Amino acid sequence: MTSEEATKWIAELFNEDPNDIGPETLRDDIPEWDSIGVLNLMAELDADFEINLTDQQISGMHKVSDLLAVLKENGKLDQT
Repeated sequence: MTSEEATKWIAELFNEDPNDIGPETLRDDIPEWDSIGVLNLMAELDADFEINLTDQQISGMHKVSDLLAVLKENGKLDQT
């Protein structure tokens, strides 16, 4: 998966226009990235990528690039 595809996946998950978010977009600027959104995120990461995160990892995410880093660390994001 490319960064662009991952950003689109994130946008769809949080009901955002992919053109409105990027790596530097803050979690606070995405209304649906709230407590319910976190549960959805955890479920989708598990279902789509078999990635399970701890509460500490989730609470450490402050912007889209943090989520992209998790995908990269787990081998789900192309290195290019």
